Amino acid sequence: MKKELTRQQYLDLYYYMRLNRAVEDLMVKLFRQNKIVGGLYSSLGQEAISVGTAYALEKKDWLAPMIRNIGALLVKGVRPRDVFMQHMAKYDSPTKGKDGTSHFGDLDNLHIVSPISMLGDLIPVMTGVAMAGRYLGQKIVAMTWIGDGGSSTGVFHEGLNFAAVQKAPFVLILENNLWAYSTPVRKQVPLENLADRAKAYGIESYIVDGNDVVAMYSTAKEAVERARAGEGPILIEAKTFRRMGHAQHDPAEYVPKEMRAYWEARDPIALYEKFLTGENLLDVKGRKEIEEKINTLLAKERDFAENSPLPPPEFAETGVYCTGDDCHKIRAKWERPIAEVTPPRSSVEAVWTVPGFGSGKGSGGAHAPIHFGDTQPAETKPAEAGKSAVQAPAKAAAKKTVKALPASASKKARR
Repeated sequence: MKKELTRQQYLDLYYYMRLNRAVEDLMVKLFRQNKIVGGLYSSLGQEAISVGTAYALEKKDWLAPMIRNIGALLVKGVRPRDVFMQHMAKYDSPTKGKDGTSHFGDLDNLHIVSPISMLGDLIPVMTGVAMAGRYLGQKIVAMTWIGDGGSSTGVFHEGLNFAAVQKAPFVLILENNLWAYSTPVRKQVPLENLADRAKAYGIESYIVDGNDVVAMYSTAKEAVERARAGEGPILIEAKTFRRMGHAQHDPAEYVPKEMRAYWEARDPIALYEKFLTGENLLDVKGRKEIEEKINTLLAKERDFAENSPLPPPEFAETGVYCTGDDCHKIRAKWERPIAEVTPPRSSVEAVWTVPGFGSGKGSGGAHAPIHFGDTQPAETKPAEAGKSAVQAPAKAAAKKTVKALPASASKKARR
């Protein structure tokens, strides 16, 4: 860890990581008391990723969390009571008790898109959000997360390719926590670094220690700034470990004890506390004050959640479909003249030329020797003149090699 943030920023990161863990610890107690009716997924040991990356965003930016990104929600401004009530299916929850887990968002104020259980689908969704923001002139960045298992889905690749082609201001955090449910990462991906997948789409990537919150924040901040500046999407692989099972029902007995012990010794909060103490940014008194602040807040938030009523039975038939303004009143917020993106100013002359099989120059400087199968090549030797029109071009083409200009030749790869 490097000392390069302000004192308040360091303490903010610490506070949110502690709050993240405390919220989840309290929800485990509620789950065991049968007060949580849905699934409960732990981010124990991964708090630095959610907190560090979300803290790098500006208020106007958008994010879409996954099931282990409660820390990102807290950083964005979601109240713990909303997290509690959502999992308890209470009427005062963001979804009015119609969801017993983390499927909720806030499009109006906090710019949060609800999680999608189909892993990978948030990537094209957030690419669309990023593109829409650019179209409206908002200069926003969109961010979402994916696990190592989710990175093997088709929509991960389709979405990332789409983001790359569109040069969308989009940042994807790939949480490599070594386990896709009970499948170890080495049995699903033949790569040491999942960040290498970014090369296939011509985009930049970073590899970060996911248990170092300062490294996560600094890297995410740089990626966000680059995406906002128009450099296109960026992939960040955070190396970490899922210390609990897939959910509360999973004891994760498939994880070797030695592996668990190794990563427990690399607890991100413990590592960060050691750093803060060494830099004289946190002492015993300061730590106690933060603990008391969190305990007081969560006691109040828990009481509110538990006292919230369950939804009335007749409410079950409402809100199934969005019916327009009585459902929501989200409108496009233009921050640029509409004339810039509407005809005639947005019109582009449709010009295309296909001499043979394309135009342009090969690596040797001359026009690429590519032609249709029924088109005579530029030069035909006398010996081939008597051959058929189909055979001659095929043989002539076979003698000539077309070297493609590498995509990275004009720009040094950076990761």
